[in-house]
Amino acid sequence: MNRHNFQFTYAAAQSVMATAIVATMIFAAAQVFAAKASEESRVEARIKDMHGKLKITTAEEAQWTKIADVMRDNAKKMDQLTDDRMAKVKTMSAVEDLKSYGEIAEAHADAIRKFTPVFTTLYDSMSGEQKAGADELFRKGSHRKSAQSK
Repeated sequence: MNRHNFQFTYAAAQSVMATAIVATMIFAAAQVFAAKASEESRVEARIKDMHGKLKITTAEEAQWTKIADVMRDNAKKMDQLTDDRMAKVKTMSAVEDLKSYGEIAEAHADAIRKFTPVFTTLYDSMSGEQKAGADELFRKGSHRKSAQSK
């Protein structure tokens, strides 16, 4: 092989490698973006599902908006903690792992504490039929199933 062909082949190989690296980075970024979009759509789907199952009336929309906002805020907090944990999971010590898990558990408890009063306000204003539907919805644990499927 002459020197000119070798230089061309080497340059072509470098170009192919650079393209592969850039494509991999773009693909990885797209997956992260898609995962974030998926997390957001999951929360929005849960909000929409609960809205329908609870048969929210026009008069209850203002209260429902507050509930939906709390659900979104809670999901963002949990997603951030989970993302942080996943980014470090392979290098965490046992103590760091326990602390990270504790932060997530505490955030979950905080989320319930934030959700309960705004939901209570709505629940107190609901009709008997709506309350029975809400009781059944929470008894079946649809809110738990959504959290577990994440």
